[in-house]
Amino acid sequence: MTSSLIRGRPRHATGHIGVRVGHAVLGGVAGAVWLVLPLMTTHAEDPVPAAAREPVAAARADGATGSDYVMPLVAVAAAGALGGYGYVRRVRRSRTRTTPGIVPVVPPAPSPADVERQARAALVLADDCVRTSREALGYVDGGEDVAGALRAAEAELSAAFAIWRRYEEGIPADGAARRQALVGVVGRCAEAGRQLDAAAEGFDAAWDAGDALGVAEGRFRELAARTAGVADAPARAAGRYGNGAVGSVVGYVEQAKDRLVFATGRLNRARRDADSGDGEGARRQVRAAEGAVAQAGVLLGGVARLAADLRGAAGLLPAALTGAEAELADVRATASPSRLSHADTVLAAVREELTGGPYDTVDALRRVARAVEGAGGGRSGVIAAGAELVARSALGAADDFVGVHRGAVGAEARALLAEARRAAPSDADRWARRARELAERDVRAHGNPYAGEAGRESGIAGVVLGGVLLGEEADGGPVVTFGGPETRARLG
Repeated sequence: MTSSLIRGRPRHATGHIGVRVGHAVLGGVAGAVWLVLPLMTTHAEDPVPAAAREPVAAARADGATGSDYVMPLVAVAAAGALGGYGYVRRVRRSRTRTTPGIVPVVPPAPSPADVERQARAALVLADDCVRTSREALGYVDGGEDVAGALRAAEAELSAAFAIWRRYEEGIPADGAARRQALVGVVGRCAEAGRQLDAAAEGFDAAWDAGDALGVAEGRFRELAARTAGVADAPARAAGRYGNGAVGSVVGYVEQAKDRLVFATGRLNRARRDADSGDGEGARRQVRAAEGAVAQAGVLLGGVARLAADLRGAAGLLPAALTGAEAELADVRATASPSRLSHADTVLAAVREELTGGPYDTVDALRRVARAVEGAGGGRSGVIAAGAELVARSALGAADDFVGVHRGAVGAEARALLAEARRAAPSDADRWARRARELAERDVRAHGNPYAGEAGRESGIAGVVLGGVLLGEEADGGPVVTFGGPETRARLG
């Protein structure tokens, strides 16, 4: 097999090597001949008459004259000079050449672990860009081109998450195919970012044409007024449905207030910058305020949605119990006895909860729907409606948490959440809840020295504002807005 080093050498280099070798051999032979020549002539007959005096006799006594060594020394010096000159030329040529010498033609390929890390980072970055772009469009009508770019980016990101989920499940199994799948993930994410980057200029034009500061101030006042009405909602819900029913939104109102306080400072500075003629400073402050107000809205909306879901589940639960018993009666002849026994036990426990103290109505509805489905039922309208309510509640809670804390949430939680959006209600509920668990784990591992008392009391560190930890964006941090990887921090 031909050596890779030989394959990498240019063809004309072979001739140069032969010439250099020939020169070196010739010089060495010449030097050797001249060195041994005096020895070969030491005992020869002297053809010159013995007319010389003492100097000649002295020279013979030594065995050779001084002139006998001149030519060998000259030959050796010449050979050394030629060798040194050749060496200098080779060094100079190797430093100035533009074609590769003894260098592999193809650079080493990244390891599978490197490609996987690249895919994870690409998913997180693309998801952040899509989320912040969606938030930005809540403040300005960018037109159909901008909205279409966001939809295209969402489609590419969804496809990337689908490929990643199959990869996590071991599909495909072949090593080369798995590497290609990761390349596909990175490519899809890059295309999502490209779509957003291409529309960023159009968004900026629409944003500049409107009264962005006035819109942000109006949205801020709406949320500030809404905060008072939502502030005691978790306590009321906990009293009626139990503390466990509101565990997913503990601290949300306090975190929303923190963001509104942050937005207050940004809006005030934006107004001062606008009055002083500093357009760029005003733009930066307004967009930072927009991110804070948007996340405050997500937090307060999560509290209000959970309260509504608990009320809706409480109203649906009696009918769901009746429908579940009817469905179990229809499948008793064919269903597994163990599954039927488990379903009966679940329904009996839920009926006891109805007549007892506070209980989590959404969780009770979840258990009823799963018990019936496990026994082979779940096709009636009331059970299906209950399963949809439960899945919608879990999806909303997980999406809110990932969006607000996206600066610390990794690819696994985001991919599970994306899978939950595409799944049937029963799977959507299970995967969304698991995504929330993974996201909380990521946030706890990330940590945040700037978390307030609300964050510490809820056990969740890492309060994030606009993709940046709250407190780190106060001075000089990046401001994110509509756009992809190349344009999302263009105001930073």
